[in-house]
Amino acid sequence: MQASFRLLQKRRFLPLFVTQLLGAFNDNLFKNAMVLFVVYSVYNDEASETWFSAVATGVFILPFFLLSALSGQLADQRDKAAIIRVVKAAEILIMLVGAAGLALIWSGQWVQTLAIPLLLLALFAMGIHSTFFGPIKYAILPQHLHDDEVLGGTGLVEAGTYIAILAGTILAGIIPIEIAACAVVVTAIIGYLAGRRVPPAPSLMVSQPIDLHIIRASTTLVRGTMHIPRLFLAIMSISLFWAIGSVLFIQFPPLVKNVLTADKAVASLFLAIFSIGIAIGSVAINRLLGGHVSARYAPASVVGMGVCVIGFHIVCRMWTPAPSGEMLMLMDFIEHPMAIPLGLSLLGVATFGGMFVVPLYAFLTTTVEKCEAARTVAANNIVNSGAMVVGSVIAIGLSVAGLPVIDQLLLVAAMTVPCAWLAWRLHCACD
Repeated sequence: MQASFRLLQKRRFLPLFVTQLLGAFNDNLFKNAMVLFVVYSVYNDEASETWFSAVATGVFILPFFLLSALSGQLADQRDKAAIIRVVKAAEILIMLVGAAGLALIWSGQWVQTLAIPLLLLALFAMGIHSTFFGPIKYAILPQHLHDDEVLGGTGLVEAGTYIAILAGTILAGIIPIEIAACAVVVTAIIGYLAGRRVPPAPSLMVSQPIDLHIIRASTTLVRGTMHIPRLFLAIMSISLFWAIGSVLFIQFPPLVKNVLTADKAVASLFLAIFSIGIAIGSVAINRLLGGHVSARYAPASVVGMGVCVIGFHIVCRMWTPAPSGEMLMLMDFIEHPMAIPLGLSLLGVATFGGMFVVPLYAFLTTTVEKCEAARTVAANNIVNSGAMVVGSVIAIGLSVAGLPVIDQLLLVAAMTVPCAWLAWRLHCACD
């Protein structure tokens, strides 16, 4: 583990780590500031709140489905560091648009007609930004790190990502929205400066024409990856995991507001606990595996995740809400007699989730040639995003059908069963 942390002293790793950390922080500060403000200040019923949360998730995910094939081609055939600089420069412009939307919604002007559309436009653009950065952050690791450093580097990237998500999520729940509008622009500028320090990572393959037909390119990429049994199992396992994660993240704000009767700082705390758990799981699994890329613990990890979801559901059922018309403030929530078991069950969900998914990402980038790593990650992103969109649609459908958000948690627990089966098959095939 100390060897992994020593990577933070290396220029071949640190600038990428910082750039990714700041990007994840900015994504979550902007998205959560937007969603929490709208859920708590614009809409007033559980169905509308779940609907908006799901739409925001879907808008962010859609570019991954549409553009991952193009981003994978570019990342494999161009200098990855050069792409990072372009992408991070674009983030500054995107956050200027997002800041304008946050400022309008704070001032109460043109909320439905201009502010919310601007916010969703910026969120969609941030999805594009992440689509082009995503394949690079994993594919560049085998190029800059030694073989025995890749799992540790992947774990640090994942842990750092979720620590950044934690910081962005917490701030989104406690700082005024006008401060958030300024912070997202400043963070984008710092991220651009960090990105300029990433060492060159030129293409390792002979240059080929870029296929700009997104449907054909996506189909070709997925078909060319998914026919390999071990990659098929890894990608399907990761995709089902993120479908589960998307449903959970959609449920959190309306669940906190309507079931736990708590304010937006508590909703932010929920997402923060989830982020801490993923970070813990990311580091713990690297220690358990001793740097060896393996799916050995994946089936047990996702089963543990499902058990914790059921525990979370039970605690929510037992929760005593605030008096009618009142909301629990953060300190009131922490002092609630069921707050500790609620927090521990949620932490367990996230920790087991981190233990499950990190080795699978490392598996994707180490079982193919280095010149194919970005396209493999891009194919994974296409299937992941499709699964997350399905998860969002399911969440919307269940809410429209009138199923309470608390009972939707049982669907999440049930989804871990096929996820464990896929992970077991991957373990049997490769370990």
